[in-house]
Amino acid sequence: VALTMELYATPASRLDSFVAQWLQPHRKQKEEVLEAVWTVQQFLREECFEGDCGLDQEVRAVKVLKVGSFGNGTALRNTLEVELVAFLSCFHSFQQEAKHHQAILSLIWKKLWCCRDLLALGLEDVEIVQGVPNAVVFTIQTRRTAEPITVTIVPAYRALGPSVSNSQPHPEVYVSLIEAHGYPGNFSPSFSELQRNFVKHQPTKLKSLLRLVKHWYLERARDIQVTVGQWGYSDLIFRVNPYEPIKKVQEKIWQSRSSLGLQQLSFQEPGGKRQFLNTQCSLASYSIFSNIRLCLMETISSEIQVFVKNPDGGSHTYALDPKSFILGLKQQIEDKQGLPRKQQQLKFQGQVLQDWLSLCSYGIQNRDTLILSKKK
Repeated sequence: VALTMELYATPASRLDSFVAQWLQPHRKQKEEVLEAVWTVQQFLREECFEGDCGLDQEVRAVKVLKVGSFGNGTALRNTLEVELVAFLSCFHSFQQEAKHHQAILSLIWKKLWCCRDLLALGLEDVEIVQGVPNAVVFTIQTRRTAEPITVTIVPAYRALGPSVSNSQPHPEVYVSLIEAHGYPGNFSPSFSELQRNFVKHQPTKLKSLLRLVKHWYLERARDIQVTVGQWGYSDLIFRVNPYEPIKKVQEKIWQSRSSLGLQQLSFQEPGGKRQFLNTQCSLASYSIFSNIRLCLMETISSEIQVFVKNPDGGSHTYALDPKSFILGLKQQIEDKQGLPRKQQQLKFQGQVLQDWLSLCSYGIQNRDTLILSKKK
């Protein structure tokens, strides 16, 4: 906080001094980090990745690229996170990368545990993390000060070829990218060399600006207050880092309230639809950086969850057996919202739902939305 106040009190003419004094990494610390990461780079360059992953050839890294803030020269002080992209010999197209990406990650994960040099650096917490794209993430330590460094490795297809400049890639690269039909962002590491070079060769003034923006962004992402509401229980209130996986939020709930059911969290943007939160994502991935209220729904294996949208635009979540009657859902709505069931009208895909028919008879499935209105 003190650092942020110092930034806001700094005139524009002294911003360069502020960056040098507070944001640029110390030379010795940067050298220690790069020395430890060099060991990882050597491991990737020298290792031969072989295994039963559908590849009939040995797999080697044709180039290992340091990307992110340490790669382009915009690292912040005390931010010890390094990203590496390993361009592999077995990837000759985007399609091949998509097909073998997960298998290659598993091979890298296994080989890491066999590297004595990395074990000597305190290798731990090695895991394959789901993301865009998926990656191997682990921690090592600097040799002299034993500071923990988080390293991310992403295997990629070297779509731009061996010689990369700041010029535009050949149009055929984009044609093959489109034809691969990949999920948005999955193939971005293939272009990381171009991205890195663009920033790396910019003037110091621009890099200082990027450091300032990163610092402001990290300050903005302080812990936020999360209120978890569940019908029939008092609210749970705690603070979380918006960049932590949502499963961490669930762990806090489990610690506070034991349960044997399946727990799912949902939220609703103002004027938007209610949606479930993916436990592999973070609150930040849903652009949630401020205090938020979430809805907790617990189900047993035979139940489904449905959203009921109210006339005011808000919505609530209900858990039911798909074979139960519509009347049972209306009773839950009356108990939770106070609207008598005789005054309720429910619609699904434009069709008015009859009390004595089941949810499954209307084809209502998990996470479908029903529209609630009050009978005239």
